[in-house]
Amino acid sequence: MATRNRTEVTEFVLLGLSGRPEMQPIIFEIFLALYLVAVTGNALLVIVAHADSKLQTPMYFLLSKLSCIDISLTTITVPQMLVHTLSVNRTIAFNCCMIQLFSFIAVASMEGHLLATMAYDRYVAICDPLRYSAIVSNRLCVRIMLTSWMTVSLNSLLYTVLVSRLTFCGNLVTHFFCDLTALLQLSCTRPVVNEMLIFTEGVAVVVSPFFFILASYTRVGIAVAHMHSVAALRKALSTCSSHILAVLLLYGSVICMYLRPFTSYDLDRECQVAIFYTVITQMLNPLIYSLRNQEVRDLQWLFRKPCISSNFQCGLQSNKEWQHIS
Repeated sequence: MATRNRTEVTEFVLLGLSGRPEMQPIIFEIFLALYLVAVTGNALLVIVAHADSKLQTPMYFLLSKLSCIDISLTTITVPQMLVHTLSVNRTIAFNCCMIQLFSFIAVASMEGHLLATMAYDRYVAICDPLRYSAIVSNRLCVRIMLTSWMTVSLNSLLYTVLVSRLTFCGNLVTHFFCDLTALLQLSCTRPVVNEMLIFTEGVAVVVSPFFFILASYTRVGIAVAHMHSVAALRKALSTCSSHILAVLLLYGSVICMYLRPFTSYDLDRECQVAIFYTVITQMLNPLIYSLRNQEVRDLQWLFRKPCISSNFQCGLQSNKEWQHIS
């Protein structure tokens, strides 16, 4: 349905990953499996973080919230894509598309803010371990998260309102969900205001957590450079490695997707990056943290006697200079 009047666009058609009918069952099976793995892995991390009252530490609190964000992010996009894959009708109502756009931007932005909070947790644990318990607490983490949610929600609302007011020349979205770049491509005129916002206000809200993470790890790097103990150096590197990898996965995808001119938009590349950002990263995050965390890796402790978790807590106390496990 082509149109020169935005008000006539009442629905969009999501073209998906492939227009070949023979590929649809294969795509459905692959992404259903990836989605189930991502949701199950993150759900297990949430269970581990809340299964024992002795594990109600800021580190586990933040890790569980990261898992909830990952579940939300992949759920916003993948289930709808699975339905459209096996359906002839791939339409989505205009209002539903805007809701999906708002939810996706807000949740994706929140993941960056959460990773920045986790970077602060690591900075305090390594650079000021004796005052860690006094500085970092679950209450502080809750306050930071509430402030972050307000910020990213307002940012997402701004983008959604601007996109909804565009004049669209068609309704064929070359993507598997209502992504910002794909919708901007449908504008009859180049949306200069939207592009300027992405490279200014968007950088301030979305990328500023990345700069905060860099600053935190710069301080951590300086502290590690002055360590004379090999054991302390290894523990510091182990503490940060999982988080650093998660940051690289997130912001590498964000930079590829959004921080470049929209004139260079390419469907195949955009879909590949979006798949990595909305499915693969969410599936890898539980694995990344599990490989570096004995309690997540050894889930049998959930079904053992309480003394097992007590022994683990004693182990934490003997290494309390880092205050958390990575």
